[in-house]
Amino acid sequence: MGRAFVYVILGGGVAAGYAALEFTRRGVSDGELCIISEEPVAPYERPALSKGFLLPEAPARLPSFHTCVGANDEKLTPKWYKEHGIELVLGTRVKSVDVRRKTLLSSTGETISYKILIIATGARALKLEEFGVEGSDAENVCYLRDLGDANRLATTIKSSSNGNAVVIGGGYIGMECAASLVINKINVTMVFPEAHCMARLFTPKIASLYEDYYRAKGVKFVKGTVLTSFEFDENKKVTAVNLKDGNQLPADLVVVGIGIRPNTSLFEGQLTIEKGGIKVNSKMQSSDSSVYAIGDVATFPVKIFGEMRRLEHVDSARKSARHAVSAIMEPEKTGEFDYLPFFYSRVFAFSWQFYGDPAGEVMHFGEYEDGKSFGAYWVKKGYLVGSFLEGGSKEDYETISKATQLKPAVTDLEALGREGLGFAQTVVSQQKVTKVKDVPSSEMVRQSSGVVMMEKPLHIWHAATGVVVAASVAAFAFWYGRRRRRW
Repeated sequence: MGRAFVYVILGGGVAAGYAALEFTRRGVSDGELCIISEEPVAPYERPALSKGFLLPEAPARLPSFHTCVGANDEKLTPKWYKEHGIELVLGTRVKSVDVRRKTLLSSTGETISYKILIIATGARALKLEEFGVEGSDAENVCYLRDLGDANRLATTIKSSSNGNAVVIGGGYIGMECAASLVINKINVTMVFPEAHCMARLFTPKIASLYEDYYRAKGVKFVKGTVLTSFEFDENKKVTAVNLKDGNQLPADLVVVGIGIRPNTSLFEGQLTIEKGGIKVNSKMQSSDSSVYAIGDVATFPVKIFGEMRRLEHVDSARKSARHAVSAIMEPEKTGEFDYLPFFYSRVFAFSWQFYGDPAGEVMHFGEYEDGKSFGAYWVKKGYLVGSFLEGGSKEDYETISKATQLKPAVTDLEALGREGLGFAQTVVSQQKVTKVKDVPSSEMVRQSSGVVMMEKPLHIWHAATGVVVAASVAAFAFWYGRRRRRW
């Protein structure tokens, strides 16, 4: 037995929900679209799992955070999918895919065929066992990737009030879960091998401010070391964490956030894999023209930096989903996916946003002393490539986003630091900064706050000069010809 659809989305995460909404807005017909997901619920906003879902009072629960509420859009409940003629195949694992034959085989033995497949399988949490540490199956060792993980963590938190939690990892999951644990009146110790938290994105100066705030909330940091083993009681429950540096930490609860790995196994040997993800073009189309990939599992060209990247963030999942559907439904009207990498987080009273690439030289700005509004710029090869801002208004965040997208030339790093947010405001107000990659091909006509403002592209100047020269040569030839006739 089997079923056939025009479009199949494999995976039921954030990207799947946004793709479904985009399909309906572009005229998909009833019965043409199917979503297959291992999870038993319709797509939802995963960021809620480490924040609102873990609140001690009035925690967020479905259906309140189904997609696409994270983008202030429609809430896609199971009823919505039914009303729009979209088939939800939930709680179903796909055990194999035949890209050449355009079929998927479920664990129940059902074959589902498609004309166009969108891979939205996302990524899985890395397990401790992959690093030689046993114990992930203990009832008080928790990961956080899906709703099942969140339910388990919420239950364990309730039974660990006023107890001790050890958070393994200093990235997104570690920082956000640590904040939620503190709110639940649990003593928290964070353990990670790096010199500071959020090491892939934060500078030491930025990280120091957040770490100081966490310490003021009672969080302890153990850096430069890793977990090596657990201590268990007679019920196989973890009671302590052993570290490589010889320390032992008491633990009523362990939260592990040590990274993710894209779910590409079904397509290895069938599609091109690059940088851990499924390689796609600027239309999110894979090496097979009938297969697209979106979200965490996709490695796509980041136009502004001229290279292939795989990004792990909800914003990329949402926007790549919309773009892929646009490319499928209206290919002639869909351009390249021109995405500016964007990351954000909200913990305690903090709310920060980052745009671009944390590469090159860094210039910090703002009031780091009071911790209310501060930021940083990254400059590489003389151009602004990254911007970070904490405590900004909606307009401030939009400004640094636009400025980073414009990629202006920077001539004075010290002036950049002094100007701070004003630098981005100056760049955006001009609205005539040329986006460049290596060497600018335009006339530099003015400098302001260390940024080279470019108003007249060089090719226009060349053209104008050419016209003047040509006219001059013609006039001279005419005059010279007349004089020769008179001679």
